[in-house]
Amino acid sequence: MEASSDGVIAIIVTIMVLELHPPVAEGMDRLWTLWPVFLAYVLSYAYVAIHWVNHHRLFGHARHVTNALLWSNILLLFALSLVPFSTSYLGEHHFSRAAT
Repeated sequence: MEASSDGVIAIIVTIMVLELHPPVAEGMDRLWTLWPVFLAYVLSYAYVAIHWVNHHRLFGHARHVTNALLWSNILLLFALSLVPFSTSYLGEHHFSRAAT
């Protein structure tokens, strides 16, 4: 179960990084306009990383896999799967009040 969860988390991080699109025009000023997207990515990556570390630590205490543990894990992975969408939304809307 840990290995499949690792795979899902790896896909989540991959989707987040694929949302980073370089500017069409050259120059640092064009790159600098993307700071909200980069900041959203960094914050979301840290959020997913914290959950991944906690996930491994908690599974170190599990004696056996129960249905409750399986469904709890599925719910956690579902919540984490929404992170790429929220990251993209937050970055594209420049941390507006509604997006935040």
